[in-house]
Amino acid sequence: RASDLGNAGLVEERKIGDDKMIFIEDAKDPKSVSILIRAGLERMVDEAERSLKDALSVVIDVVKKNKIVAGGGAVETELAKRIRDYATKIGGREQLAVEAFADSMESIPRTLSENAGLDQVDILVALRAAHETKGLWSGINVYTGEITDMMKEGVLEPVKVKEHAIGSAVEVASMILRIDDVIAAAKPPPMPKGQGPPPD
Repeated sequence: RASDLGNAGLVEERKIGDDKMIFIEDAKDPKSVSILIRAGLERMVDEAERSLKDALSVVIDVVKKNKIVAGGGAVETELAKRIRDYATKIGGREQLAVEAFADSMESIPRTLSENAGLDQVDILVALRAAHETKGLWSGINVYTGEITDMMKEGVLEPVKVKEHAIGSAVEVASMILRIDDVIAAAKPPPMPKGQGPPPD
């Protein structure tokens, strides 16, 4: 029945490289679509496929959770600011650990500025100042080197990605901190001259 097959404006066979493919185009309310990736080198195809999968994963995350935050290091800088505020309310060695955690949050804007060829120290100082005066969505515009509102710039990231990244980093750090000893595999001492290995 036509209702089972659906409707399409064009159905034809085409040869792509050494393969023959059936193309169905101009379908009405399609339930699925196919994306054809072509390039001159297999390595380029693999890279394009990886980028496409990453982009689709981001879209899926946004659709599922329907929450986004600003990119450009804005979230990490704001988190570092609030964690430092919390650190002032506690004392002892715990305060040092909390402040170190805040410093780790700023590794993202530091890396962004370094990859963009910007001065890490200047950018970090400007970011901290912006989060004190301009708002929590202030981030790094890697094209201009300025601190701008990432929401207005359209630099966005899914909340789920941020939660996963920070959660994984905390989990790894916690595992390392639980290690209370390290066993080094040292080389055995050399055997005295004139002595060989024991017979089997």
